[in-house]
Amino acid sequence: MPKHASRLLLTLLLVGGIALAFFYRERIDPEALAAWLAGTGGAAGPLLFMLLYAFATVLFLPGWVLTLVGGALFGPVWGTMLNMTGATLGAVLSFLSTRYLASDWVRAEAGGRAERLIKRVIKGVEAEGWRFVAFTRLVPLFPFNLLNYALGLTRIPLLHYALATFVFMLPGALACTYLGYAGREAAAGSEGLIHKALIALALLAVVVFLPWLVARLRQRPLLDVDELKARVDRGEGLVLDVRTAADFDGEQGYIRGAVNVPLEVLAGRLAEVGDNPERPIAIVCRTDRRSAKAAALLAQRGFADARVVRGGMTAWRARGWPVERN
Repeated sequence: MPKHASRLLLTLLLVGGIALAFFYRERIDPEALAAWLAGTGGAAGPLLFMLLYAFATVLFLPGWVLTLVGGALFGPVWGTMLNMTGATLGAVLSFLSTRYLASDWVRAEAGGRAERLIKRVIKGVEAEGWRFVAFTRLVPLFPFNLLNYALGLTRIPLLHYALATFVFMLPGALACTYLGYAGREAAAGSEGLIHKALIALALLAVVVFLPWLVARLRQRPLLDVDELKARVDRGEGLVLDVRTAADFDGEQGYIRGAVNVPLEVLAGRLAEVGDNPERPIAIVCRTDRRSAKAAALLAQRGFADARVVRGGMTAWRARGWPVERN
């Protein structure tokens, strides 16, 4: 069978499977599923559970249901391992599906502004590599199942993707698995229920706290104005001034070679920033408040080395360094 025909057939099968899963997803009964798996006995139960979790991930079925079932059936330790293994296997299958079926087509067919945006985002993700995967697993900004397919468009190595997925899903998987285990214990009326409930709440609190912690850890350190001066003297990187046009041409002046793209229109004028996501970018404003918002926007669009200049133009002028005016 020709390669393009096999890709078309696999795409149709995948889309059809996702459509059927979406249509019947409301009919999934966690209790019936748990009873069926519990009745399999021996090693067949855990193996079937992992395979079921993997295919559920591929077909966009809600993973949290299976995670709770895994905790209820296999306990907090084995349940977590089985949940993570099944989810990782499904994530890898989704990743490989997109890489085989669509990545070449997307790169070849996208055009115009869409092409520049897609390439910029992909390059930004590829520049961070496994670190981007780790961040999205710890802080699920995007739906897990959809992100698995989207990352297949990048050239992130499969091994890096799989390992980062498995390792950095641990906090969330452990919390949800333990919640399923605690629910089973509550239904059975076992002893130490309050203790188990407190552990479950503590794990959930950690998961809720993680987005704030990871966001703080990912923040690029502020760029001191002295380092900016050294960059300007060497002609290194880009100085992005996000003040309004009136402020840019106003009393403070601007740094030689700076590109003025006001914060309010930055999202629509990213082409003026360039298409190299690894290019060093020093962001300045009057102080550094507008610059911080600009840095967050650029990070979301895949620019990996955009840093806020501490004190902005106020700090630059305090040093007595030259400025230009139109």
